[in-house]
Amino acid sequence: MNFAELCNQIFPQSVVDYHRTDNVDAPMPNPYKEGTIEYDLYKKNWIDVVQWHLEDIIRDPQIDPVDALALKRRIDRSNQDRTDLVERIDSYFYEKYRDVQPLEGARINTESPAWAIDRLSILHVKIYHMQEQVDRKDVSEEQHKKCVDKLSVLKEQLTDMTTSISQLLEDYQAGRRVMKVYKQMKMYNDPSLNPVLYGKK
Repeated sequence: MNFAELCNQIFPQSVVDYHRTDNVDAPMPNPYKEGTIEYDLYKKNWIDVVQWHLEDIIRDPQIDPVDALALKRRIDRSNQDRTDLVERIDSYFYEKYRDVQPLEGARINTESPAWAIDRLSILHVKIYHMQEQVDRKDVSEEQHKKCVDKLSVLKEQLTDMTTSISQLLEDYQAGRRVMKVYKQMKMYNDPSLNPVLYGKK
């Protein structure tokens, strides 16, 4: 099993596990040993599926403004957790390929492996929820067909992304691409870099 296939095994497992309770406050039942890449992949998707539902909740037009602000702050923290985890997964790849000697003319990719895997994780969340829409019985035939068509596109994207990630990792292993990792360096969460925060000191 290659790495993309491993992701395609773990991500849907996490999505299904979440929906056993369908509760954004449910504890994460990660079945993998902490410190392993499998643990990080499961946790990555768990963050994505919880955040998906937080985004649904905050769009309730009847939501109390105080509750909405608390949710917005929670989503911000979730985004930071997601970024931190993606960077940890990229560190895994950096260590894995650090001793590979790049070939002459080796190229640099615009996207790191973990950010591609981030999109793959979210794609699994989209597919689960679009399948829910396809299975609904309370919608018009027109809406049902639109959802069927969208689900078909999402599944095609899944195939393409799985192939693309596999090819990217093969290129790193063979030295056809140079593995480089850049931290996101988000400034708005840093009290020393966000002028709204450091300006209040």
